[in-house]
Amino acid sequence: MRAHVSWPMLAALLLAAGCVTETTLQPLPSAPTTPSGAAKAEANGVLLLANGRAWHGNPSDLESIVVPVLVHIENQSGRALRIQAKEFVLEGSSGFQYSALSPFQQREQGLAMGGSGVYGHASLSVGVGLGYGPWGYGYPGWWGPGWYGGLGWGPGWYGYPGWYGPYYWTPPEPLPTQDMVRKALPEGTLKPGGNVTGFLYFQNVGNREGQVTLQARLVDADTGEQFGTVSIPFGVHFVHSG
Repeated sequence: MRAHVSWPMLAALLLAAGCVTETTLQPLPSAPTTPSGAAKAEANGVLLLANGRAWHGNPSDLESIVVPVLVHIENQSGRALRIQAKEFVLEGSSGFQYSALSPFQQREQGLAMGGSGVYGHASLSVGVGLGYGPWGYGYPGWWGPGWYGGLGWGPGWYGYPGWYGPYYWTPPEPLPTQDMVRKALPEGTLKPGGNVTGFLYFQNVGNREGQVTLQARLVDADTGEQFGTVSIPFGVHFVHSG
């Protein structure tokens, strides 16, 4: 089973859960690795390197919201390789497949709805609060429980001071952040002999899985034919808070 969620939907689910789980992935002892510790696998001329503990950017606690995985792909298949987030999943030992969330698609949808991008639909705050962000409809939003010292609610335009408990504050940058977009795996076509590097952002597996397998479908960009799959197994490490 494979599920698809948006960034705002993910925000609502996390808000309802009422707790935070920081999740990182480590290669299993049986998995080949590079000297730097990245796991690697190859199929049909396509080499995949993956590191589940490589995120450094804004937000610094991204692992508590999604599972960021840095991947490097080298294409020696002789075919043009399609690179899209939808071709990657984390398959849990339960059999459930966790989809990669494309930050490019979310940003494009927001700009289309808001015109200039000043207002947009609901966005996810770093504090696990659901509010109306810079791609929303421009109505006053609210921010829920977060990591700001307690529970507080208050109307406010995103980007302008709202209130949190007795204090005024400015909401953080919504997801996907500019850092996440800048560091994401580019989407497009990888020609034979080419290589590309970037982050994939998967739905958070939390404590539901002890092991997951990163799967990359190899799809010919010219014909749409799938000509293989590259798989890398990982152990799941998580810490609860909240």
